[in-house]
Amino acid sequence: DPENWKIKKEDIPPGVEGGEGGFLPFGFAGVMAGAAKCFYGFVGFDCVATTGEEAKNPHRSIPLSIILSLIIIFLSYFGTSTVLTMMLPYYAQDLNAPFPYAFEVLGWTVIKWIVTIGAIFALTTSLMGSMFPLPRILYAMANDGLLFKVLAKVHPKTQTPMIATIVSGVLAGIMAIIFDLQQLIEMLSIGTLLAYTIVAICILLLRYQDEDSSQMESNVPETANQGLSSRLVKKISNLFNLRGIKYPTSATSRLVRKKTILFCLLCIGFDAILSFGDLDEVYLIVLLCIFGVLMIITLIAIGRQPNSQIDLFFKVPLVPLVPGLSIVINIYLMLMLEVYTWIRFGVWMAIGFLIYFGYGIRNSTANVKTDKTIPIGDHGSSSTIPAE
Repeated sequence: DPENWKIKKEDIPPGVEGGEGGFLPFGFAGVMAGAAKCFYGFVGFDCVATTGEEAKNPHRSIPLSIILSLIIIFLSYFGTSTVLTMMLPYYAQDLNAPFPYAFEVLGWTVIKWIVTIGAIFALTTSLMGSMFPLPRILYAMANDGLLFKVLAKVHPKTQTPMIATIVSGVLAGIMAIIFDLQQLIEMLSIGTLLAYTIVAICILLLRYQDEDSSQMESNVPETANQGLSSRLVKKISNLFNLRGIKYPTSATSRLVRKKTILFCLLCIGFDAILSFGDLDEVYLIVLLCIFGVLMIITLIAIGRQPNSQIDLFFKVPLVPLVPGLSIVINIYLMLMLEVYTWIRFGVWMAIGFLIYFGYGIRNSTANVKTDKTIPIGDHGSSSTIPAE
């Protein structure tokens, strides 16, 4: 019934948390808070980007596959949400089992059990899909020395990481017992949003990365004889690459890194005002506009720097606009999550940092220095020279 989207506030039953009624009962903030919690539903589409070497035409097929995957996922969730809210008003939904409950209310008991059994099979498939790669990730990290070596042990008969499989299964079970569904969803969402934010930052850094550190610097050293105006002109020229440098250098790469850090800090301030500020206050609106203008200027300054000329199978288009928007939106969605989610995530990150700095950083294979014995002299004497 489309009338479920037009429910007035006075028609909401007493004692029910129904917001203001209408199509957006909890406003735009409620939509974004829900998007932050349901972001995990889009996890997995990025796997397409890892198949660049297997595609015949990666420049065309990879972006097309990603876009089609996102469209299919969106249509699936959009369709189910539309049907569900038309079947029952939004305030009458069962958050734990919405479809079975809706069919039960309508008296469609057979459909209810069909959906319930189908959901169990779907959850089993999803569980297997999640638990299959996790032990292999733990094995790879343990094999590199980042995690404890016991996790890299392989069963002699099945040739699978048995210890890593047991540990990952036990940890998943413990978390399922300790936390409820809402808490687990938010934990997954905040981790995914942070990972995608880091990926967007890496895109900005890699796109303008120096390819040859030995390349001559284009910047002329400042001297004491230069006046304030000339130094200011030079700074602006470097910030916006007014001299038209075509190839990245260590100086331009370093400048992009500083601008990216500045952009992220501006995004945090901009999104914090949007999330927690009262936009009826004039000073907050002015501050929001200042942050927004500075963000745009920073992105323009980043985009003016010389691009990396490395030929890849696939490059993100519209850089720095696309990763910049991704950073802004992801940080905003992260700020819409509950405080306790941040606390749990902070504890989880602290445990990870403790393991890494206490064990992984010292035992990592990348940190192990091998020695090379090179014979020197006429009589075959040798000297041990550490490899670089």
